[in-house]
Amino acid sequence: MRHPLLFALSLGLAAASTFAAAQKVVDIPTRTGVTQRFLYIAPAAPKAAVVLFAGGHGGLHISDSGAFGWGGGNFLVRTRQLFADQGLVVAVVDAPSDRQDLNGFRDTAEHATDIKAVIAWLKDNARVPVWLVGTSRGTQSAASIATRLESGGGPDGIVLTSTILTDRRSSPVPDLPLETLKIPVLVVHHEEDGCRLCRFADMPLLMNKLRGLLRVELITYKGGSNAGDPCEARAYHGFNGLEPEVVSRIAAWITAKL
Repeated sequence: MRHPLLFALSLGLAAASTFAAAQKVVDIPTRTGVTQRFLYIAPAAPKAAVVLFAGGHGGLHISDSGAFGWGGGNFLVRTRQLFADQGLVVAVVDAPSDRQDLNGFRDTAEHATDIKAVIAWLKDNARVPVWLVGTSRGTQSAASIATRLESGGGPDGIVLTSTILTDRRSSPVPDLPLETLKIPVLVVHHEEDGCRLCRFADMPLLMNKLRGLLRVELITYKGGSNAGDPCEARAYHGFNGLEPEVVSRIAAWITAKL
């Protein structure tokens, strides 16, 4: 009879081996001389795929081993395994090889080209619908790319969490041509978000732009933990303390109509 401790240890090692095999760093060619890196997590029998865009400057500096040089605590980066646990293929995207970060790049045709290649790769390899999910400044990436790729090669839907609603330095999400979208849009926001660019009081700027879409919903949260800079990931802005609930609801919304 196998010793219970040895049996449990073998199960743990097997699980760790399975997780390691399911996670890898991928580099794909996009524009001439440019590659796009992302961390890829593939659960068994996936229902859909999510491309995750961190906030801030977005330069995660993912190493060959899959370690993050920056942004490991970002809401979407730190919850990547929670998304995979919900049966979603995960691609956490970095800045492309010709840039250190995404400052001034999120609302560009080049960024859309890079992520179009990621979407195509995921559809070829995972063979499931692909959604873009952004948080904070990552919402500028998700929304801009979706509008730029509306004519073809774009996502099957987008999720905007802690959306940039006002900004003098770049295009806030409500300023983008969202009314042209023909895909589902889920908006997730904390009602107590203290970031001045993401005030819940400004949410009508976004929802008025989305009101003509066939499938759109706003999901809001209260409570959790609030620590540090109000625009950082451990404040209400990053759904601190609410991660499992938020991720599971996003996943349910994405897969509800598949």
